[in-house]
Amino acid sequence: MASPELPRTDRREFLARCSAAASGLLLGGVAEAAGAPAGQPAASGYPAGGAPAAPLPTIRLGPHQVSRLVVGSNPISGYSYLGRERDQEMKAYFTPERTLAMLQQCERLGINTHQYSLASKATEVYRKLRQQGSKLQLIGLHRDVKEIKPMLEANRPIALAHHGGVTDKLFREGRGDRVHDFVKAVHDQGLLAGVSAHNPDNIKRIADEGWQVDFFMTCFYFLTREKPPAGVGGAPPAIEGSTEEKTFYKADPPAMCAVIRQVRQPCLAFKILGAGRLCASQEIVRAAFRFAFTHIKPIDAVIVGMYPRRLDQPRADADYARELA
Repeated sequence: MASPELPRTDRREFLARCSAAASGLLLGGVAEAAGAPAGQPAASGYPAGGAPAAPLPTIRLGPHQVSRLVVGSNPISGYSYLGRERDQEMKAYFTPERTLAMLQQCERLGINTHQYSLASKATEVYRKLRQQGSKLQLIGLHRDVKEIKPMLEANRPIALAHHGGVTDKLFREGRGDRVHDFVKAVHDQGLLAGVSAHNPDNIKRIADEGWQVDFFMTCFYFLTREKPPAGVGGAPPAIEGSTEEKTFYKADPPAMCAVIRQVRQPCLAFKILGAGRLCASQEIVRAAFRFAFTHIKPIDAVIVGMYPRRLDQPRADADYARELA
């Protein structure tokens, strides 16, 4: 399945440019339901409360059932991959109250797992979720053995994965044993252990060497490569919205998916929307979800960051997963 062609825009810009009528209906209805002035996004960006949605398809991760759509943490942490201005916008939007409300809504929609990172600084939010009876499962993304015990005590995750950018750097420097040590240390704490990577060769190497890894986190785009891949007649094609600093090559998702299908462990695929670059319309978003679910294994899931400032992205993404997974 070919990668969809996109104009140079992103999911958030597309939403900002929606017709006035559609935006008024969306934001007005949402704001009124949450007690905010009509025409402005509510604090949570969607109605508080509401009946639980139909269950999402799930996979097994050790003894746990994990929804095939996992809510990611980059927007919460202020990592947009769209520039400093958008980063700051996300950081300002995701107050603890809005973060809590979005994760509560995700759980109502059947998204039962959240992948967090140390940078998200949402430990207090997770504590409040537990106090309120939430069953939302947490998968942590960390980079150092020293982080394991503090995060285990603070966040009570079901699993920890080694940070993908750090994984790729350590393997490039010939220090892959540091990643292996992390996996062993996580297992020593009785947790499921995973490895994240952007470079599919690192996933394949770990699998070929028989590491006792419970799952992988697999980026659809090899963003940590040090130089552009060789192309026929010049640079290979990239998706629209790529920059010299962050180039999203069209050949990357099929290459990672080939490795995902080869390894026996469950894989959690991320950046399936090209960090917002495959989101110029909801048709393109849906096509990206379809591509992901038809190119990974049935035992795999996807991680998607959500930013409901202008559109109820948790509901839209849950609908795509429910339909296509």
